[in-house]
Amino acid sequence: MFKGTKVLELASVLAGPAVGNFFSEMGAEVLKVENKNGGDVTRQWRSPNEIENGPSAYYASVNWNKECVFLDFNDTEEHQTILELAGDADIIISNFKKGDDIKFGLSYKEVKKINPSIIYGKITGFGSESDRVAYDLILQAEAGFMSINGQPWSPPTKMPLALIDLLAAHQLKEGILCAMLAQKDSEDSACLVEVSLYESAVSSLINQATDWLMNGNVPQQIGSLHPHIAPYGEVFEMQNNRKITLAIGNDRQFRKLCMVLNCDELVEDSRFSSNQKRVKHREELFGILNEALQAFKTDGLLSKLHDQKIPAGEIKNIKQVFESETSQRLLLEEVIEGRQTIRPKTTVFQMTS
Repeated sequence: MFKGTKVLELASVLAGPAVGNFFSEMGAEVLKVENKNGGDVTRQWRSPNEIENGPSAYYASVNWNKECVFLDFNDTEEHQTILELAGDADIIISNFKKGDDIKFGLSYKEVKKINPSIIYGKITGFGSESDRVAYDLILQAEAGFMSINGQPWSPPTKMPLALIDLLAAHQLKEGILCAMLAQKDSEDSACLVEVSLYESAVSSLINQATDWLMNGNVPQQIGSLHPHIAPYGEVFEMQNNRKITLAIGNDRQFRKLCMVLNCDELVEDSRFSSNQKRVKHREELFGILNEALQAFKTDGLLSKLHDQKIPAGEIKNIKQVFESETSQRLLLEEVIEGRQTIRPKTTVFQMTS
């Protein structure tokens, strides 16, 4: 789709490279500039049992099919090379620390002078006026995510992946695509697209935010449960240490669940006759459902639930996820600097005419 589009990636870690990864998967020419002194820091982010040679698995997760060059931003000759690359690019993706873009003459204002049609994507941690160092964990903490994740008895808990980085990457990607559409009407119209990790995080609080803003409820840690729906998120232990969960979103689904579990009397029970009542009495409901579920084998039960269009699924580990045919179809392989890498696609939508 973006064949011939030149993307210059002046970004490291995850959010910026994830945007570059989107364009590389969509056919653009992505040139990633890494600092000569160590390169992208994620090259060294390895699990304890990972081989020490070549790029890390973390680095490989968002750096597929990119041409990488190592340049010294402080070297006069190599800095000039970077400026020439900026002048030839259609899109720039950056996440400079505050002031570094100006220091290196690579701010939007300066690049626009040599490239009047540049689309300049800029990621910051807390906004362009802040010089705070921002990692995903800190944003999960300060944007409220850790306060609502985990069990009531556990300390505030981060998501086990860089969620805020990914949210910001999606925001920047969408902004760049909008800028590309706008350029169809004005070819020499440069555009700065800027997004902060903090704003990306806060904007993604959705119903947890409105529960506070409209109802005055400060969301609390409730594990995988849903604050407004039940049964939704409860974990049921089945035979052979297998676990399933349910996402019953309406009364019709609840009636069908009760039918499958031979618990039709629950439909008429005043404690469970509406979603709001089920939320209020969710612990009692969990006990009843958990006992009823033990009469079934996992595969047979899931088949019955799926046949009745009841949202239910088995809780799987990552190894099990990639044993499915669907997940296997998403995999991309590439040799990067001598190491065989494999990763799932980040762009999975399909378009047909």
